Amino acid sequence: MQCIPYGPNAWLICFADEVGDLAFERGRAISRELEENSPGGLREYVLAYTSVLLIFGEPNVKHVQRPISQVIEQLEKILDRRVPSAEVKEIPVRYEGPDLARVAEHNGISESEAIEIHSATVYKVYMLGFAPGFPYLGELDSRLHTPRLESPRAKVPAGSVAIGGEHTGVYSVPNPGGWNLIGSTEVKLFDPGNEEGEFYLRAGDRVRFTKA
Repeated sequence: MQCIPYGPNAWLICFADEVGDLAFERGRAISRELEENSPGGLREYVLAYTSVLLIFGEPNVKHVQRPISQVIEQLEKILDRRVPSAEVKEIPVRYEGPDLARVAEHNGISESEAIEIHSATVYKVYMLGFAPGFPYLGELDSRLHTPRLESPRAKVPAGSVAIGGEHTGVYSVPNPGGWNLIGSTEVKLFDPGNEEGEFYLRAGDRVRFTKA
């Protein structure tokens, strides 16, 4: 594991060399450990594809910040611990996006084939980013890889299901964006008023898109 200083109170911990199943499982194990046995002084952590950012607050009477070497040692012990697979969350999609034809044409397939391929995969939520609750999902079938739009849209509606390069995801809030819009869902991925949690998905979850 590589540890990089990230400002006065944060450290970037790299736990894998490339995106894939190993990185995904390690990220889930680290997330579980940080939730259940949080190092003293840890204020927040942000999980990404192959790294996790640890953000510490100022030490106080109740929480004494431990040396980062001890935190690294704690995480290395559980790095390859298997975590039970998360339940698959289904997201209904209306595959009527304005760029569905573009994705199909770019890959030399029909629109119906593009829909079947996209909805056949159980995706892994590697990380949330770009916007609150926006999931970066893997792995997208190579038959659907499509370059981003040359000119991003000024506003993409929340719930838009999209493909950008080798990735797929769902716009969680209205945002500018250059991904190819292939459909939409009514599932709210970011809901600040939800008492059970503002994020519908978390890093480590699994997702299947179904045809609405």
